[in-house]
Amino acid sequence: MPQVETVGPLDESVGYMLKRAATTLRSALDATLRPLDLSVPQYACLELLGQRSGLSNADLARGAFVTRQSMNGVLRGLQVRGLVTRPVTAPSGRSLPGQLTPAGRRRLRIASAKVRSVEKQMLAHFSPAEQGRLCRDLTACISALSPQDVGGLIEA
Repeated sequence: MPQVETVGPLDESVGYMLKRAATTLRSALDATLRPLDLSVPQYACLELLGQRSGLSNADLARGAFVTRQSMNGVLRGLQVRGLVTRPVTAPSGRSLPGQLTPAGRRRLRIASAKVRSVEKQMLAHFSPAEQGRLCRDLTACISALSPQDVGGLIEA
């Protein structure tokens, strides 16, 4: 009978360690964004709109790794707080493109700096070259499992 390969010790499993890293990062981001009254999906939405104004609900959901229904709630909450605007009716099709308000841009600037500080803390033991290598290696892992969606980035 052939030997079946198993995961083995969890602290040597790349998948398990990636999940631990993602969970630890999420906790750190939650803690740093909480004083700004932002959740991670809300921050992601602001960051996405800050970099690509006019994205649709579906594009934002993909970029923030949430469902379209969840993104609808995120957008409504950000609109009520005056951080995002969307037209009442779709300019074309059914898409309601989002845009940051001036208050949204100010909140994003503060939040983005705080998120960057968490990322810098996480990568403090890596040289710039090692950081670049880590990013390329993670992109290769993503590509190997879902070649149609390299990096999960929204295509222009």
